[in-house]
Amino acid sequence: MTDSTDLCLACGGSVESFLEGLTDNRFAAPGVYAIARCRVCGTEQTVPRPSGERLRELYERYYNFGGGEMGSRGGSRYARLRERLFKSWLYRLWLRLDGDVSFHLVPGQGRLIDVGCNEGRGLECYQANGFDAEGLELNRIAAEEARARGFRVHTVTLDALAPDAPFDVAVLSNVLEHTPDPRAILRDLRRILRSGGEVWISLPNAASQYRYFFGRDWINWHVPYHLAHFSPDGLRRLLQEEGFEVTHQRCVTPALWLAQSVLATLYAKPGVPTRQLRKTLLVAVWMLALRGLFFPAIYMLNQAMRGDCLVVRARKMDV
Repeated sequence: MTDSTDLCLACGGSVESFLEGLTDNRFAAPGVYAIARCRVCGTEQTVPRPSGERLRELYERYYNFGGGEMGSRGGSRYARLRERLFKSWLYRLWLRLDGDVSFHLVPGQGRLIDVGCNEGRGLECYQANGFDAEGLELNRIAAEEARARGFRVHTVTLDALAPDAPFDVAVLSNVLEHTPDPRAILRDLRRILRSGGEVWISLPNAASQYRYFFGRDWINWHVPYHLAHFSPDGLRRLLQEEGFEVTHQRCVTPALWLAQSVLATLYAKPGVPTRQLRKTLLVAVWMLALRGLFFPAIYMLNQAMRGDCLVVRARKMDV
């Protein structure tokens, strides 16, 4: 009998490992993992897939170095500086130069829900851009932080969410790759979106050229937390099958992601958190150097849909 964790997250087909020996090169969660490809649809995923209970334990104990980076009212120096950057004009200028993978520059109006809103920094951006923004966040500490910023934040799973009125926009910024059932997520989004409502998705690009350059050190394997790894064609197909029409799709390669892959290559050791990823000056220097030196190559790879991040907007179709 085949274990369900050995079946494709997207279509249920059988999978075959092709890249083995991966470890958590950010937070040093225990375990050795592989990347497998579905023999039917080609979608890639992390194997073995931790159970739901094990994943919750890993997030609570290890993610963001055990939660020490959380929150604007305290936390690490890195977290405090990041908070100040998000509220500055420099942040919006950088997004225009480097690429906006979280939709923080998109103006609009209507009801917006940020699924996985964390401590609410994105909600502040969406509200400033004209939206009536609220969030969904299962981490209760982060949810309380977002509420302290003045936002309504739900702490139920998406399938249990019963909004007062349909949403115009649902944001999944680096969220879909974390879920063990991406189809169920999209179906629940269809349920809570109005007719013609939009879903905005960003996630690592499984067709990125950088995955081949960095190999096992590519920061966006992010095992065991990234369960699914989507290519542009694979994500488009999944959205279409679940009743969404892709209206916009592009690639962005954040300098931060490149800097993190470089630092992981240089410093990551199995079983030891890569503290260099939270050294503000070191990260900033690498970001600026990589963006400045390799801008032409970064631009060309993005145009060829071989950059690091997929940024997609899709409209709910009436079916």
